[in-house]
Amino acid sequence: MNTNYHIRDDDEITLKELLLKGKEWFIYLLFNWKVIVPITLLGALLGLAYSITKKPSYTAVLSFALEDEKSGGIGSALGLASSFGLDVGSSGGNIFTGSNLTELFKSRSMVEQTLLNPVEIDGETITLAEMYIQNYNWRDQWKDNHKLDSVHFLPNNDRSEFTRVHDSVLGSIYSELSKTSLSVGQKDKKAAIIDIIVVSNDELFSKYFCEALAKQVSDFYVRTKSKKSRENMLILERQTDSIRQELNNAITGVAVANDNTFNLNPALNVRRAPSARRQVDVQANTAILTELVRQTELAKVTLRKETPLIQIIDEPILPLDKQSFGKAKGLLIGGFLSGVFIVLVLIVRRLLKLIIK
Repeated sequence: MNTNYHIRDDDEITLKELLLKGKEWFIYLLFNWKVIVPITLLGALLGLAYSITKKPSYTAVLSFALEDEKSGGIGSALGLASSFGLDVGSSGGNIFTGSNLTELFKSRSMVEQTLLNPVEIDGETITLAEMYIQNYNWRDQWKDNHKLDSVHFLPNNDRSEFTRVHDSVLGSIYSELSKTSLSVGQKDKKAAIIDIIVVSNDELFSKYFCEALAKQVSDFYVRTKSKKSRENMLILERQTDSIRQELNNAITGVAVANDNTFNLNPALNVRRAPSARRQVDVQANTAILTELVRQTELAKVTLRKETPLIQIIDEPILPLDKQSFGKAKGLLIGGFLSGVFIVLVLIVRRLLKLIIK
C-alpha cells in the first residue's frame, strides 16, 4: 500500500511541475509581447502585400475519350490484298492507348510543337511561346543578355532553322509547364475519359494552349498510326489509275484491229490475231481493275476507321476557373507563420541560455 501511495504522489508532483513550467513559459512569452506582436503584424502585412502582387491563376480543362478501336470482320475481307503484296487491313498498333497516350501529351516534342502554334491576340498574331514569354516577363530578365534578347518565336519561323539558344528557351518553357502548369490523367481508372489541365496566370494562354495541345497530339496520331494504311491506299489508287489507262488503251486497240479487218477474207485468219490479243488484254485488265477498285474502297474504309483517336467531350470555355490568393488569406497566413516563427526563436533562445548556465 505504501508503494502505491508513493507512485501516485510522484505523478501528482510531475503534473504540477508541468503546469508550473507551462505557466512559466507563458509568462515568458507574454513578457516578450513587444517583440511578438510587431513581428506578427509585419508578417501579416507581408502576406497582404504578397496577395496583392500575386497574379491569379486560370485553369483550363479539356476532357476527351479514347475511341474503342475494333477491327471486326473487316480484316478478313482485306485478305485479298495480299495478292498485291499489300496489308491494307493492318493496324498501326496500340502504342497510343492508356498511359502511353497521357505521356505523349506531356512529351517535350508535343509541348514544343504546340508552343509554336500561332494565335491571335488583340489583332496581332503571335506564337504561344511568345505569349508565355510576355506573360512571365522573361524579356525583362534578358535585357543584359544579348543572345536571349534577340530570340523571337515568330509564326512563320521554321523549326529546323532554330539555334541552340531557341532550343534552350523552348526547353525552359517546357520545363516550367511540365512542373507547374500541365497535367494529364484519368479521373477514374474505370473510365476511359482523360483530362488535360493547364494552369497559368493568363486566361487566354491556358485556353489556347490546352486546345492546341489536344489538336497537336490528335494530328500526330493521324499521321503516325494511319501512315501505313494511307500509303497502301495511295499505292492502290496509283495502280488503279494505271490499270484503267491500260484498259482504255486495250479497248481502243480492239476497235482499231476490228476496223483493219473489216470485210476481210475469212481465209486470212492471221490478220485477225491482233484483234484477238487486244480482246484478251481487255478481259484481263477488266478483272484486275475490278479487284483493285474493290481493294481501294476497302483501304479507304480502313483509313476512316483509324481516324480520329480522340473524341472531345468538354472544351475550356471562358471565363475559366480563377484561383487567387485572397487578402484575408494573406493576412492570416502571413501573421500565423511570422507569429509561430518568432515564438520558436524566443523559445530556442531561452533554452540556449538555460543550457549555458
